[in-house]
Amino acid sequence: MNVLRRNLFLMGIALLCATASFAQHVKTDYDRSVDFRQYKTYTWEHVHTQNPLWVDRIKAAVNSALAAKGWTEVESGGSVSIVGMEMTRSHQTLDTYYDGYGGGWRWRGWGNQFGEATTTTNTYEVGTLVVDLFDSRTKSLMWRGSASDTLSDKSDKNIRNLDKGVNKMFDSFLPNAKSQ
Repeated sequence: MNVLRRNLFLMGIALLCATASFAQHVKTDYDRSVDFRQYKTYTWEHVHTQNPLWVDRIKAAVNSALAAKGWTEVESGGSVSIVGMEMTRSHQTLDTYYDGYGGGWRWRGWGNQFGEATTTTNTYEVGTLVVDLFDSRTKSLMWRGSASDTLSDKSDKNIRNLDKGVNKMFDSFLPNAKSQ
């Protein structure tokens, strides 16, 4: 019974670690010398994605987040230019499970201490969205955000994750615009 409890505990720890490794990762950075209060309009320059269906989805998510911050999209001539890039990469994990810890005394000494091991390979896709904001006049990068998450086979789930990632990305947007 002790071996069974130990195995269940170890499998629970492995599952917890695997779940944590699939969590959404969001990062942002910005030019500390930029006064974001001077910007109110933006123009989309380009969205690069492997799947053309995602161009409008990415724009809609970012437009929603920026509208919540009081920014307005204009067809051309915005004070900020936005470039988005989506990329996908395959990742693999190796999961090893032991059927028991064996052990005990055998005829010519100690037996196999760890029992039999089974290793499986899991392949999964991770999608990353990078959004860059440039000063349209100087062409200098002023803000970058990225969100990465495991992709699902279900389009609706991927769209929900996109919206969630973009919202997280823009949560602390306008870092030095305290009065807004």
